Amino acid sequence: MPLLQQICYLDLAIKEYDRLVRKLCKKYPATKILQQITGVGELTSLAFVLIVGDPNRFDNAARLCAYLGVVPKQDQSGDTDKQLGITKKGNKLGRKLLIQAAHYILGPFGTDSELRSYGLRIQARGGKIAKKKSYVAVARKLVTVMLALWKNPDIAYDPNFKKNKGLH
Repeated sequence: MPLLQQICYLDLAIKEYDRLVRKLCKKYPATKILQQITGVGELTSLAFVLIVGDPNRFDNAARLCAYLGVVPKQDQSGDTDKQLGITKKGNKLGRKLLIQAAHYILGPFGTDSELRSYGLRIQARGGKIAKKKSYVAVARKLVTVMLALWKNPDIAYDPNFKKNKGLH
């Protein structure tokens, strides 16, 4: 019985936090723009908007990716250029939510989109490492798309922009 009471309490707490997130999303209209992307929900869009603050703060998406820590570490020595994991510097919550969004996009519930096909192409290279890299790569591309949408709110998001333009 005490366990059921705890579950009920946690359920109520989660509902209250969800309500607060929805309320905050209404306060920041940019969150609605970002939620056009499948896999980017209220929490991810709100965290992105609050972490970035001003979309013009970053010259380009590469700098924002570095700020969020979703860029690979570098270890160069002579002719050797090792491939390492991500730096994990920057905002931990933002990075975590972006990776979770990438998992959704590449998972069984993800809809057909350029982001999904991009990640699946990386996964097709094979192995566990390719799968892990695909999530980070999709998260990086997601940052690019989210920043572009935020900076240009008049442009509607097209999940298959390359296919619709005849590009392959």
